[in-house]
Amino acid sequence: MIAPVEVLNEEGQGKVVLLCEHASHRIPSEYGDLGLSEADRLSHAVWDPGARSLALQLSQALDAPVVASTVSRLVYDCNRPPEAASAMPEKSEQIMVPGNTGLTQAQRDARTAAVYDPFCAVVSEVLNKRRADTVIVTVHSFTPVYFGQPRAVELGLLHDEDSRLVDAMLNYVDRIPNRRTERNEPYGPTDGVTHSLRLHALSRNLPNVMLEVRNDLLRTDEEIAVAAEEVLTLLLPALNDIAIKEDKS
Repeated sequence: MIAPVEVLNEEGQGKVVLLCEHASHRIPSEYGDLGLSEADRLSHAVWDPGARSLALQLSQALDAPVVASTVSRLVYDCNRPPEAASAMPEKSEQIMVPGNTGLTQAQRDARTAAVYDPFCAVVSEVLNKRRADTVIVTVHSFTPVYFGQPRAVELGLLHDEDSRLVDAMLNYVDRIPNRRTERNEPYGPTDGVTHSLRLHALSRNLPNVMLEVRNDLLRTDEEIAVAAEEVLTLLLPALNDIAIKEDKS
């Protein structure tokens, strides 16, 4: 049986811990195919294409552990709390999810226990073993067209109440001038997408960022390598800057 969560490079010694909540399109057999059409089974509604590969590239560069879900976000979205309807959505953008329609509370509780609780427990275990100056980076991708509307943003740097790391990263956007980078785009805290940051980072006062990379920039190994280098161009000096500030405070 495949575990609902995996840890890669668990012994990594860097200061960053990477989370990838939407890493997999796997739907465990007990959920059938959730009633999805074959065309929708690998769509962005089911997972974040390229996100796991990007997380692995960053892990190698940063010597960082990666905690990744191995279950589709449509079975349970590990970046949502159990009480949120979007944790097990009946519809994602324009894609209906018949297998999520009319779930009973018992069925919702069972999915929470099977997918979300193990993910959160592993994140906590990894963080509890880490250094005091740990930084959390969550890795996501997004579709270039949403509800028929093209999205111009290419790299989103998202934060909730703690903007320390994003503020520092944005100081270096001139180093990747050909990439359109924006704060809290294409989503932000009001869209309910910063749950993991709040639960795992804000609760521990750890600097954090949620990366959103447009998935048409993550189609090949070469593109993923470029995206990783661009993220690192912003992230590495920002980590140094906030470390200096923390030391002075």
